[in-house]
Amino acid sequence: MSWFVYALLSAVFAALTAILAKIGIKNVDSNLATAVRTVVILFFAWGIVFWQGTAQKLSSISQYSLWFLVLSGITTGLSWLFYFRALQLGKASQVAPIDKLSLIITIVLAAVILKEKVSFGILLGGLFMAIGAILISLS
Repeated sequence: MSWFVYALLSAVFAALTAILAKIGIKNVDSNLATAVRTVVILFFAWGIVFWQGTAQKLSSISQYSLWFLVLSGITTGLSWLFYFRALQLGKASQVAPIDKLSLIITIVLAAVILKEKVSFGILLGGLFMAIGAILISLS
């Protein structure tokens, strides 16, 4: 499968995540809900790793990569904590578009940190997505 198919599947499951989480956090502390979700993901992800037989490659991860994977895990956890709290306080149809403003932040960070080229099309598309996300969340 191409990166596009995986990205599209990611979007579908992210959308389902918002809906299922909104239903699941009713009368549940958002941090506790995030912790429950995280345990499920932990078992699910490690289950796949063991099923694929790639667990033995853990020792081959460099310290450099491991450091950035740990940092990525911390930022993911923070993102989930804030996301679940936002879902608890707001409507899923308003929270999800604002959460997707991460696309704009990713474009900026990719250009600054990773030195990725930002074309006019990317800038224009990002601007339209940002405007759309804000309009949807304010409606």
